[in-house]
Amino acid sequence: MAYPLMPKATAAWLVDNTALTFEQIAEFCNLHPLEVQALADGEVNTGIMGTSPILSGELTAEEIARCEKNTNAKLKMSKSDLPKARARSKGPRYTPVAKRTEKPGAVLFLVRKYPELADVQVARLVGSTKPTVDSIRNKTHVLSQSLKPVDPVSIGLCTGDELGKALKKAQRRVDRLAKAAEAPSAEEQNNDQKPPHTEAV
Repeated sequence: MAYPLMPKATAAWLVDNTALTFEQIAEFCNLHPLEVQALADGEVNTGIMGTSPILSGELTAEEIARCEKNTNAKLKMSKSDLPKARARSKGPRYTPVAKRTEKPGAVLFLVRKYPELADVQVARLVGSTKPTVDSIRNKTHVLSQSLKPVDPVSIGLCTGDELGKALKKAQRRVDRLAKAAEAPSAEEQNNDQKPPHTEAV
C-alpha cells in the first residue's frame, strides 16, 4: 500500500485542517494513533510544518469530505502519473560527515576480525575505496600507527544483515578456492590415466 511521502507533516495538516479521526489519519499516514494524538497535542515534533496532501496530489478534497462523514471509512490515496521514488541500490553509499573519520577504523576492524573478506567487500560495507582497504591491510596507510578498530555495525556504517551476507559470500569464495587447490590438475589426471610403461622384451 502507498503512503504519503512525508507522513508526519501530512498527519499534522490533516489534524489541523480536517475533522478526520486520529485512527483514520494514522492508517493513511502509516503511523500509530497515539503518535497522531501526540502530534495533535503538540507533545512531539512541535516545530513540524504541515503539508497539504491535496496540493501534493495524494488526496482529494472530496475523499477527505467522504471520510469526515463516516468515521469507519478509510482514506484512499489518489492515483498519480508521477513515477514513485525507488530505493537506491547501486552507487557509492552516503556517509554522514561526522562518521567519515571513523571509516579507516571500521576497515581495520573488518580486516582483522574477518580476514576472509575481500578488499572490495570491505570497501562496499564501509563506503571506502579498495586502495584504502589494501593500505590498511598492509599497514602502509598514513594513519596506520594511530588507527583503532571500530565495529562498523555499531556506528551505523553498515547493517548486521549486510555484514552477514558479505561473510557468507566470502566463505563461499574461500571454499571454492580450497576445492580448486585440492583438485588434481588436468596434467596429473592424464598421467594417472596412462597405462604403465612396459619395456619390450
